[in-house]
Amino acid sequence: MARATEGIEVEGLVRRFKEVHAVDGIDLRIEPGEIFGFLGPNGAGKSTTVHMLVTLLPPTAGTARVAGFDVVKQGPQVRRSIGAALQEAALDPFLTGREHVRLAASLHGLRGARRTARIAELLDRVGLVYAADRKVRTYSGGMKRRLDLALALVHDPQILFLDEPTTGLDPQSRSALWDEVARLAKDEGVTVFLTTQYLEEADVLADRVGIIDRGRIVAEGTPESLKAEIGRPTVEIVPEEPEQRAQLAEVLAPFGDETPARPGAAAVQLDGHGGLADVVRALDTRGLRAAAINLHQPTLDDVFLAKTGRSLEGAQQEAESS
Repeated sequence: MARATEGIEVEGLVRRFKEVHAVDGIDLRIEPGEIFGFLGPNGAGKSTTVHMLVTLLPPTAGTARVAGFDVVKQGPQVRRSIGAALQEAALDPFLTGREHVRLAASLHGLRGARRTARIAELLDRVGLVYAADRKVRTYSGGMKRRLDLALALVHDPQILFLDEPTTGLDPQSRSALWDEVARLAKDEGVTVFLTTQYLEEADVLADRVGIIDRGRIVAEGTPESLKAEIGRPTVEIVPEEPEQRAQLAEVLAPFGDETPARPGAAAVQLDGHGGLADVVRALDTRGLRAAAINLHQPTLDDVFLAKTGRSLEGAQQEAESS
């Protein structure tokens, strides 16, 4: 299939559920062949936005064009141009993985040797060759996610929507899926709209990211530019004597603004009035000993925290798994 010369354009998109503004007037422009990471906590409006863009949910107001087609007026053309792996995979537990892909290929008009080759290619691509002839009821959550990705790719879509695609995947499977998504964009020119709570995922994959909170876009740009907005590293110190935390915070205060820290620790975001070496000298001067000192460079979670006052759920999961 020839790649789209148009990506995704969204203007003033709104979706209300009674009095709740799940999506509250967002504007987006995603270029062809771009990987766009859509970040936000649960309930922020990520999935609602995706559902409107893939024509599963009509907008309350605003407009959206996907691959050049209006999502309200030209739904069939949109659906022919896109693939979608959403949070809830529509899989039959009594069919095998291969039967799922064969059915999807048949529905898209593939027949004979072409269909057989496409099935084999996709099962290999998502790492399910060994489990292709097992019933889906025996699959793990991660295996189901990978099968759902294969189904989304059957018809060689121009634009791919992935709604939290690596939830439930082990690190090796997650890395393999990242490689495949990057390859689709780089080598085949597929436009990818990726929603995620995993900050590393957006940092590794996305050309640009948008952060949504309470239905509104609160930040947008490349990962590098957004982190540069925060710009300043954070020093976090755990005192050797827990009762000295207040004294520690007092020593740190001249070096920058206080910022959230782990329990028992104190932290500041450096403002240019000294670096780590100066902080250590100040501790020595006051006779304070540290059990741990961490210098934290800006991350996308820092961006989200600065824009919303909260951290993403996925950031905590990443920290626990690292």
